[in-house]
Amino acid sequence: MESRLSRLEAVQSMLLEIGQKSSTCTDIAEFLQAVHAALGRIMYAANFYVALSDLDGKPNAVRFVYFVDELDEAPGRGELVTLASPDQSPTAWVILNRQPLIMTAEEHNQHEQDGNKWGWGTTAEHWMGFPLMDQNHQALGAIVIQSYDKEHTFSEEDEALFSLIANYVSSALQGLQSMDRLERAVHERTAALEFEVAERRRAESLQRALYEIASLSAGAWDTDTIWGQLHEAISEVVTARNFLIALYQPSSNEITIPYFIDEKDADAPVKRFQYGVGMSSYILKQRKPCLLDRDSYRELLEKGEIDHPLGNEEIASWMGAPMLLNDYAYGVLIVQSYDDSVIYGQSDLDILAFMANHVAVAISRLQNERAIRLAKETLEEQNVSLNNALHQLQEAQSELVRQEKLASLGRLVAGVAHEINTPLGICVTATSHLVQELKLTREDLAAGTLDEEGLNQFFDIIDQSLRIMTTNTQRAAALVRSFKQVAVDQSSDSVRSFNLRKYLDEVLLSLQPKLKGKPIVVDVDVPADIQMESFPGAVSQIITNMVVNSLVHGYGDGQEGTIKIRGRIDGEHVLFDYSDDGIGMDQTTLAQLFDPFFTTKRGSGGSGLGAHILYNLVTGALGGTVKVVSAPGMGLHYSLKFPKVQHGKIAA
Repeated sequence: MESRLSRLEAVQSMLLEIGQKSSTCTDIAEFLQAVHAALGRIMYAANFYVALSDLDGKPNAVRFVYFVDELDEAPGRGELVTLASPDQSPTAWVILNRQPLIMTAEEHNQHEQDGNKWGWGTTAEHWMGFPLMDQNHQALGAIVIQSYDKEHTFSEEDEALFSLIANYVSSALQGLQSMDRLERAVHERTAALEFEVAERRRAESLQRALYEIASLSAGAWDTDTIWGQLHEAISEVVTARNFLIALYQPSSNEITIPYFIDEKDADAPVKRFQYGVGMSSYILKQRKPCLLDRDSYRELLEKGEIDHPLGNEEIASWMGAPMLLNDYAYGVLIVQSYDDSVIYGQSDLDILAFMANHVAVAISRLQNERAIRLAKETLEEQNVSLNNALHQLQEAQSELVRQEKLASLGRLVAGVAHEINTPLGICVTATSHLVQELKLTREDLAAGTLDEEGLNQFFDIIDQSLRIMTTNTQRAAALVRSFKQVAVDQSSDSVRSFNLRKYLDEVLLSLQPKLKGKPIVVDVDVPADIQMESFPGAVSQIITNMVVNSLVHGYGDGQEGTIKIRGRIDGEHVLFDYSDDGIGMDQTTLAQLFDPFFTTKRGSGGSGLGAHILYNLVTGALGGTVKVVSAPGMGLHYSLKFPKVQHGKIAA
């Protein structure tokens, strides 16, 4: 009893020690070493290790953060080790199953006799592993104790104590891992901030350098100082102790050196030379930035790609960038280093190339300032001429549109006149027949031969003739009335109140001469209660142009078809749909539908203004929108949306 009490006190002392270590230690290995030492005071612990799952989530991968063994060699600390499957690795079994595993050497050998390799180390007489769990019941890893000595095996009490210790270690490891992650995050964030600060400083230096370059181009062109100021600006962002500016002279096909600074040579080898010589010519030929070290420079020389190199060739690092603007080369910027500690990289070359382009812009601006002034004066003169031509073109276009409207009205007049001739001709014929019958009846009456049957026949003729005359005069009157209203509306820009359905019927009645004799059915579905205060002339012209365009462009001779007209109210707007089932048009033709003077029937009755006028009336007079959809063989479909009420003065 006394021995058991002493052990419990030792366990309690150990748990307190684990708690204290977890709050003071920052290193996981140091903490586990303390745990191992304390564990050895309450049970046999000569062989002890802790394996933690990979934080990056690699499956079956662990790090042996603490490993002490009498026989087996320890894996590298922090080394990522991929375990075998749970059937082949007891450690993997404990982690993946999140359950303890206790086995003897006999059980180990039996498992291997069943055909499974069980672990990679020496077979233990007694092996005991417990999972390390976090608060979400996810496995952090495994804690393992084992014995190779038959005299030192673990009791059930040892198992219970080791399970308790595993729980304490789990709690402590969560805190230590969180601290470890936090330290890594702080370190990574610090490194990122340092990089960000460095990049920001470099960006500020680059921005300042570009500002100075822009300032140089905005000031007076002083060749004695401008190149030196340019060198200083570039030195803000790139180490440029050796710097050269080469300018290309296309008139003489030569390259000049207006600026040269070098640590080894006081003056440039030559101030002017023919294009094709030296590294400057090489960069101008390549038309792209180039970065060289000592070996690559020598390789270019050996290959003969550089003709007659100029200047000191003992370079450690070299880069050159052409000053290009719109594919025109103004020259080259060259920076080089003789010091092996100053080696340029791709980022340096990118900056040099970026600045070379800005220098090209500055040079171009200065060189072309006079040409721009002259061009501006020329452009102003041309603008006056173009504005006059545009004004004349707009007047001509307006006149053509007006003539098209009048021509449309004229065709409407001709059609209505032709249509009225039929009922009036019938009335004239009926009248002549009635006069002749009246004459014959009077003669019979005078001769005394008129009997009751003859009189009744005369009355029948009168009745039939009057019915014919009444029907045809009413038809002619309706045509005249609809034509009169439509004609007045088309020639007037006034707003008035009208019923949309009734007005559509009048417009379609006036279009009967166009539809007569053609197998085209017009299907109208517009509610009778849509009352509008708008421009009826615009509505009339739109419907007329739609129908005429369908007849001219949508249907062939004798082709049957249906034109559908739909209308409905949407709040304060009218949604108006018009569609035909004609031949339709492809997307190229559809894209030009509303262009003025575009027609597919040039010389066959198409002016190219019908759809253009339609678009202008919908978007202008009616203040609405128009969309059109079509495809070959699918007909044409207009979708119009315009206000029901135009807020203006209503004509009396």
